[in-house]
Amino acid sequence: MSKRDYYDVLGITKSATQAEVKSAYRKLAIKYHPDKNPDNSEAEEKFKEAAEAYEILSNPEKRSNYDHYGFAGGGFGGGGQGGMNMDDIFSQFGDIFGGAAGQGSPFDSFFGGGGRSGGRRTSRGSNLRIRVKLTLEEIASGVEKKIKVNKNVSCKPCKGTGAKDGASFDKCTTCNGTGTVRRVTNTILGQMQTSSTCPTCDGTGNIISDKCDTCHGNGVHKGEETITINIPPGVTEGIQLSMAGKGNAAPHDGIPGDLIIVIDEVPHEILKREGINIIYDLYISFVDAALGTSVEVPTINGKAKIKIEPGTQAGKILRLKGKGVPEVNSYHKGDQLVYVNIWTPKTLSKEEKAQLEGLRESSNFKPQPRKGEKSFFERMKEYFD
Repeated sequence: MSKRDYYDVLGITKSATQAEVKSAYRKLAIKYHPDKNPDNSEAEEKFKEAAEAYEILSNPEKRSNYDHYGFAGGGFGGGGQGGMNMDDIFSQFGDIFGGAAGQGSPFDSFFGGGGRSGGRRTSRGSNLRIRVKLTLEEIASGVEKKIKVNKNVSCKPCKGTGAKDGASFDKCTTCNGTGTVRRVTNTILGQMQTSSTCPTCDGTGNIISDKCDTCHGNGVHKGEETITINIPPGVTEGIQLSMAGKGNAAPHDGIPGDLIIVIDEVPHEILKREGINIIYDLYISFVDAALGTSVEVPTINGKAKIKIEPGTQAGKILRLKGKGVPEVNSYHKGDQLVYVNIWTPKTLSKEEKAQLEGLRESSNFKPQPRKGEKSFFERMKEYFD
């Protein structure tokens, strides 16, 4: 099943403000909340879908990436999230409803206390940012890269829990395993009940009774992972792509962070990129320009033969259709524009000078500007507009 456009999911336009994005998500979160729709799988899917859309559109960087590259720029063909779980979703409610789920947010009164997370706080790993260098050829065709990343990895002996053998836990006696502590305060308006993260277990609800010898109870340690990155064709310098869950592992079997991939474009020795078009400076002799010839020019995918018509003027632009860079999420490809330069020799033999002197007075060899002929800059502007 293909994913729906995130703007359609929230029922907003692409020009929607951040306030409108937040308001639209809030309405859907209340409407489809699992506690309000028990045993309704369709409502749960809509709840997750809305959360995923909000996670992208509420982040200016991810929203810009999505607007330019669609799902290919968010998570390499998966819509950007790789599948949000309920802990991811409930962690957003502090931003939307003014307090963390299970810690005094309006969901406590709407749905009886923090939704499915039971008030327990799940740790989240930090995001990682790496730079990937791509050649023009790789950008044009798309590429798969295997990158070794140094990061926090989940501890295998304890399965990321921090407890020896992954099972040495005791229920926290301070919060009785709920992850939160509730306090009652007397005010002039009566008794007020507030909730906060349990300071003893840090919101997990458990206490490690016997720590793992490898990670010493953290659940993570420094390591290395080889990650396969599928980069779509047509990406641009500086664009940031993300892979959900491929960042630093989180302590105590929490939610891993994301991997942010920043694209660096390696300059080509001969070709120059302008958007989706490729520019090439072709130098030909005065004789070839006057008599006409056929020449081979380099392209991204090899060489192409082009014809130089007799009388070709310096500054003429020849177009090789479809020889440029593809547009991301589109079948459209740019062109290669060949800019013709006339090469003038700096030194001449006596015989060459004599031959040219004989042509100097010929009317055919005197400049004859044509009326209405467009300048080079006007022609370039037409190509790029």
